[in-house]
Amino acid sequence: MSDLDAHVAALAAEYRPLAASLLAEVVRIPADHVADDPSCGLSNHEGPRLRYLRERIVAIGAVREASDVGFDAFGNLVWTVSDPDDGIAPEDKKVVYFDGHSDTVEALRDRWREKTGGLDAYDGVVDAAHLDRAFIRQELGYLPPDAEWEHLLFGRGSADQLGGVVAQVVATKILLELAGEGALRGVIVRAHATVAEEDNDGGGPMYLVREVLPGAPPDRVPDVVVLTEGTGDARQGALGIYRGQRGRMQIEVQVTGRSCHGSMPWEGLNPLEHGAAILVEAAERYRRGLGFAEHPFLGPGTRTASWAKLDTPSDCAVPERFTFRFDRRLTVGERPEDAVADVEGLEAVARAREAGLEVTVRVPRYEQPTWRGYQPGNAQVYLGWETPEDHPAIEAAVATWRQVIGPHAEGGTGGAIRREPRVDRWIFSTDGVGYPVPVQGSGIATEGKGWVGAGGVTHPPMFGVGPGIEQNTHKIGECVDLRELQHAVAFLARFPSVFASG
Repeated sequence: MSDLDAHVAALAAEYRPLAASLLAEVVRIPADHVADDPSCGLSNHEGPRLRYLRERIVAIGAVREASDVGFDAFGNLVWTVSDPDDGIAPEDKKVVYFDGHSDTVEALRDRWREKTGGLDAYDGVVDAAHLDRAFIRQELGYLPPDAEWEHLLFGRGSADQLGGVVAQVVATKILLELAGEGALRGVIVRAHATVAEEDNDGGGPMYLVREVLPGAPPDRVPDVVVLTEGTGDARQGALGIYRGQRGRMQIEVQVTGRSCHGSMPWEGLNPLEHGAAILVEAAERYRRGLGFAEHPFLGPGTRTASWAKLDTPSDCAVPERFTFRFDRRLTVGERPEDAVADVEGLEAVARAREAGLEVTVRVPRYEQPTWRGYQPGNAQVYLGWETPEDHPAIEAAVATWRQVIGPHAEGGTGGAIRREPRVDRWIFSTDGVGYPVPVQGSGIATEGKGWVGAGGVTHPPMFGVGPGIEQNTHKIGECVDLRELQHAVAFLARFPSVFASG
């Protein structure tokens, strides 16, 4: 262990209370605003949380100057740290992106209090004496022994993924404090707290690669992206190094028939019944694995019905229209157009059309404006990605993990932190799906950046290390272990210099 390793780990431990207080507040903030904005904290409603973070980033010294942190047009919070005195020209420095999303899913506040006996979705533990620990253990994928619950911070977004964003903030503070010891030598760190990820996976990075990076100089284009989405697994351990994920897309099917009185169904064309037949056939084809690829590392593509809307005059009528969507997870090697064609080719689709109904199969677009008023308008296709295990970015990640996490990990089973790094992949989606761009025509100067190409697209080398157990997210009782938060801070504060010196 080098002196820098030791100093990074020591400061991460020293600043754990700071990280915990920041996290508790960004989880809590929507409680002040839900009366006026019931969606506060959700996708496209992140403003109060991000304005607080901007103020705290300046106040705690996580940037050199207040001008080093601000909002881009999309609404992402962006802050930059570097060492102007390291004697290296900006164009010759490695550019490291930190990326974590700042929005959360619905809080279900009343359900939290009802089911847990003592937890609030925003305020965390409010009645420790009446916590229903049995229910919480049943609900979540992993929790440490009761004697270690003092390390847990409960609340919506604590694991997905506000803990990762807070880790970025405290890590940039440490990077600046240890710049004189080389923590920022030869590197520029651009940290992002992105918006609208839960609704529009990778929307923040899509804005960067489409609007900011084309034509940008080398000191803006990433050499590596570190995603701070939670990388814990309930059985295999916390703080894995995740180097890939499947993508996803939405496939919308709209079946339009002819409405009539329910007592005379022969007068109409029933889109609900024909749509149900489409759903049944699609489910059976998925069960049999027809039309789905298998990737040796990322796993197979999947498809499930995820949303539906029925337009009908009443419950005693043949409906007019039935619209539903499939959540289609795309493994590397699967093409969005093939996934759409597979649904288009279902026999039940053909039968509905033969019966006189109109069936439209399409990819919907995401049109909801962000909290800053930016309207994305992107097709809801989010591509998977994989960074090779022998890429220098992954090798640097493993080395960093061994230098600042492994020596301080207690070890254990289940979702506890192991003493050796685990290189794996995500099951769910992250902002990483927003970075892939076409190999040709993106306008981004990727030469010498080590970007990864596959299947006609290219993306920066990416991986994730973040606090939070994947199986604990989006659930009542969501929580994060502050020991994970501490070690994630240490990792982020040490990785840039390890990567730059490689």
